[in-house]
Amino acid sequence: METTQPAAGEFTTLAAGQQLTVRVPGTSANLGPGYDSLGLALSIYDTLTVETLDTGELEFELSGEGAETLPRDASHLVVRAINAALERLGFRHNGLKITADNVNPHGRGLGSSASAVVAAVTAANALVPEDARQGREWILQLTSEMEGHPDNVAPAIFGGLALSWQDSEQYSSTRADVDPRVVPVVAVPDYELSTETARGLLPASVGHHAAAMNSGRAALLIHALTKAPEFLLPGTEDYLHQSYRAEAMQPSAALIAALRADGHAAVVSGAGPTVLALANGEEEAALVAARISAFAEGNTPGVSWRVMTLAVDVEGARVELHRR
Repeated sequence: METTQPAAGEFTTLAAGQQLTVRVPGTSANLGPGYDSLGLALSIYDTLTVETLDTGELEFELSGEGAETLPRDASHLVVRAINAALERLGFRHNGLKITADNVNPHGRGLGSSASAVVAAVTAANALVPEDARQGREWILQLTSEMEGHPDNVAPAIFGGLALSWQDSEQYSSTRADVDPRVVPVVAVPDYELSTETARGLLPASVGHHAAAMNSGRAALLIHALTKAPEFLLPGTEDYLHQSYRAEAMQPSAALIAALRADGHAAVVSGAGPTVLALANGEEEAALVAARISAFAEGNTPGVSWRVMTLAVDVEGARVELHRR
């Protein structure tokens, strides 16, 4: 990621002794036909606490998901994102203490890396003096540059349903309110799939017919999510990416097929392998959760699933505490 940095000597050092905590929701991107453009904020939260020091050192405490494998030094994504954001703003630090509590599963298609960069950039923006702070659109631009696309970072920033697009190097997004009857249910398998691997399975182009069919379903999906959840099943039909990725996540593909055959709006969450079902009401959500458990018991041997009935997050990333 390239950053526009001030000239040498123009960086201002942050005051030591600040402490803040940022809470960021997990996300599900694509939602079927909304490839690289639609994303939904979910009520599964990572928290990041940052304290400015005057020691010149980095202290890093990490708990929860990834605690056994992720680095605790300057190579960690959170540290790199904080430093990049501060440089873009014209500031630097003289030491940080970072405490990360990760609830969002990694490598499962629930936007864990997007949550990390959004938390880090939001924290950096809050640490600088008030007259130097930028708005959420600035956070969207920088985090989209870091992630390469806005579909996960946008709902993590704004909450709700994010509709995102790109013009050249400019990233934009608008937020829509989700009908309160929509209940997300996720089935998280115990195996991972990298976004790079999933993207590598996609063809360089698709036919005009598939593109036309997909655009119609994406339009219907927005209507279904915001006003008419009875159209969730046809609105989540995808013609661009899920079938190509199925070979890399066969248990997930089988579960999606079974749920859709029963009339439930199931899709790959992001690049997978988590399965997202968008239920119309709590009653259908309970049926979906039960169906997942029953299907998994006899059809995906060797794969364990964590089933969670969630809500749509409506706040997005927020600074919960800031002591100066």
